[in-house]
Amino acid sequence: MKVLVIGNGAREHALTWKISQSPRVDKLYVAPGNAGTAGIAQNLNIAASDLVAIVKKAKELRADLVVVGPEAPLAAGIVDQLQQAGIPVFGPSLAAARLESSKAFSRELMQKYGIPCADGKTFTDYREARSYLEKQPVPVVVKADGLAAGKGVTVASTREEALGALQSIMETKIFGKAGDTAIIEECLFGKEVSLLAFTDGKTVVPMVPACDYKRVYDNDRGPNTGGMGSYSPPGFFDYDMILKVTEAIIKPTIYAMDKEGSPYKGVLYTGLIMTDAGPKVLEFNARFGDPETQVILPRLKTDLVDIIMSVVDEKLDSLNIKWMNDACVGVVLASGGYPGDYIIGSPVEVSTKLDKDINIFYAGAKKRDGGQIVTDGGRVLTITATGKTMKEARDKVYRNIQHIRFDGSHYRKDIAAREVT
Repeated sequence: MKVLVIGNGAREHALTWKISQSPRVDKLYVAPGNAGTAGIAQNLNIAASDLVAIVKKAKELRADLVVVGPEAPLAAGIVDQLQQAGIPVFGPSLAAARLESSKAFSRELMQKYGIPCADGKTFTDYREARSYLEKQPVPVVVKADGLAAGKGVTVASTREEALGALQSIMETKIFGKAGDTAIIEECLFGKEVSLLAFTDGKTVVPMVPACDYKRVYDNDRGPNTGGMGSYSPPGFFDYDMILKVTEAIIKPTIYAMDKEGSPYKGVLYTGLIMTDAGPKVLEFNARFGDPETQVILPRLKTDLVDIIMSVVDEKLDSLNIKWMNDACVGVVLASGGYPGDYIIGSPVEVSTKLDKDINIFYAGAKKRDGGQIVTDGGRVLTITATGKTMKEARDKVYRNIQHIRFDGSHYRKDIAAREVT
């Protein structure tokens, strides 16, 4: 098989790494890829946002499969365009991807089909939204409707912060058209967890759960980021809870999408919060999560390509997907200043003292002529380790992170700490 992966983050490096292990794959390409994918596949100088060039290249390569990593090309309709060109592709259609690309759409769907989520309202008029917000208790959640690179949600602890977030979204337009519509919701309390699932539109198979860390600093301080680390599995979310959420939330969502004329195929990411009233949906994503993918895929025993093709061919019910019992911890190394302004071009030095079973999934990193890896983004890489216990995996990842250096690098030191204390 010839497989083309779309994207350039650590998620796409992890996907490429896992796909490369399949005996079914002869040729592997990534567009545009990064310093990590360059070592296991052929990087193509095509932006993930250039849908026309992607379709053209996929036809040129006679790709047997295209795997879409990021949300933006899914929201722009890359799956529909590849299908029209007769190329098998893994991911939801433009209409199905609205579960992520429009928080207003997903909220309306959940309300219509009785899927548990926060109470709230959707607004297209700033003055109406402001008037409503002024009457709500704090803390309160303010969301931009569209895609905002994981930064469109503000959990405001004061009314001033909430009003400022609303103005930034709807008036200042810091997220562009993604802020034409805003959602104001009650603030839910409880532990958060991500449960991803494979689905071919009929069958739903949950993955192992994971927890990610959005804030840039330890103890959940500082601004939100795309994610500073993750671990799997969380001790508070057992097998029975996986089954409960699958039956009460994920399956009804897939059923609802089919009923609404937008069948959903690919990966559905459900961001959950465990409230006193039970699990509720915080958000849906229409693809693998980042940084969750980096700790989920190392635990997967079944050939990922077999899973993907069973989804594409709508035969997921014929596959028995297996997972390792080992725990996995991933920590993001970021550029100095991230998530604010940061400098790129710093050499990344990886010591030979690094343990052999450690994975480094690169993101904002590229190779210069001569092979030197340099920083090229905010989140530079995710380092992951597995272990028989969470403590073993956590100790290993933090021991090895000392052997990776670049100017200004920083990382959280509390990833998975709550699972071992």
